[in-house]
Amino acid sequence: QAQLVESGGGLVQPGGSLRLSCAASGFDFENYPMSWYRQSPGKERELVAGISKGGGWTTYNDAVKGRFTISRENDKNSMYLEMTNLNGDDTAVYYCNAGSKITVLSGGFKFTERHESEYWGQGTQVTVSS
Repeated sequence: QAQLVESGGGLVQPGGSLRLSCAASGFDFENYPMSWYRQSPGKERELVAGISKGGGWTTYNDAVKGRFTISRENDKNSMYLEMTNLNGDDTAVYYCNAGSKITVLSGGFKFTERHESEYWGQGTQVTVSS
């Protein structure tokens, strides 16, 4: 049984930082591209960041580029999202995803990865407020 469990969310002041973790089990983690998504009230779920199977390629939503860093440790079946300089627009439930398509664009280069199976965590709340 595949399972993804997020942790690390909470209340933080504007300008603060948080580190989210995603613990995976029940599937071959190293064969899946991984992603963080988020959803805030009244908005559609959006991709925050994605990372390739081996961790060598990353992609970011323009709204978080330069502030968030996605990483993974395949030997620990874990993925992380380091968030800095948080603002109110970052308030959302953050979801860990395995298998959804990620796309990396750099100049004329395009790289995509996906898996035929997709898994989702239950989400962790991040609230940015003073």
